[in-house]
Amino acid sequence: MHILIIEDELGIVQFLQQGLEEEGYQITTASDGSIGYELTQKENFDLILLDWMLPNKSGLEVCKAIRLKDKTTPIIFLTAKDTIQETIEGLQAGANDYIKKPFSFEELVERIKIHFRNQNKEEILTLGTIKINLEKHIVLVNEEEVSLTQREFELLCYLVKNKGKVCTRNQIIEDVWDIHFEYDTGVIDVFINAIRKKLNLKIEEDYIKTVRGVGYIAND
Repeated sequence: MHILIIEDELGIVQFLQQGLEEEGYQITTASDGSIGYELTQKENFDLILLDWMLPNKSGLEVCKAIRLKDKTTPIIFLTAKDTIQETIEGLQAGANDYIKKPFSFEELVERIKIHFRNQNKEEILTLGTIKINLEKHIVLVNEEEVSLTQREFELLCYLVKNKGKVCTRNQIIEDVWDIHFEYDTGVIDVFINAIRKKLNLKIEEDYIKTVRGVGYIAND
């Protein structure tokens, strides 16, 4: 697996590169937002580790620019930003995940593995007027394509696969994020709101219901 690290702190870059190469990953690095973005246009990477504060082009700008053409490559923010608004901003820009600095290398490796685990099978899921093609990674509403980030896509698929069942926030964190340690489940609400907003651009029905204090349920 080929990972791109876009980070301007040399110590962090050296630490990550050495550790990840020992884990068997191929690593490319960039210390500048503009250079990092240019690399994503020239090469295919399996995952991107992206710092928020970068010279010339911020991590947020880089993330948004990548997502204009690439909807699927996992992007993990490495950031000292820790307010809920900044977290929302990063996720809405198209990031799949975020890790707050300082972080443990073991946690980072586990997060990376999570994004490499699940392989979609060829299958069409439906929810009302929504159709999801798992193989082609396409979501259609009334036959019109709706653009979702990778994590939004995975979450929507999980809810649809469990249509009619209440999915608790803890279940979603474990089954979609594949995280089995303490984690802020409030991030799920951010993704649900983003999915609803994108789907409601095409439809009036709200197919994803909130079960207050518990989680969510998808119903036709």
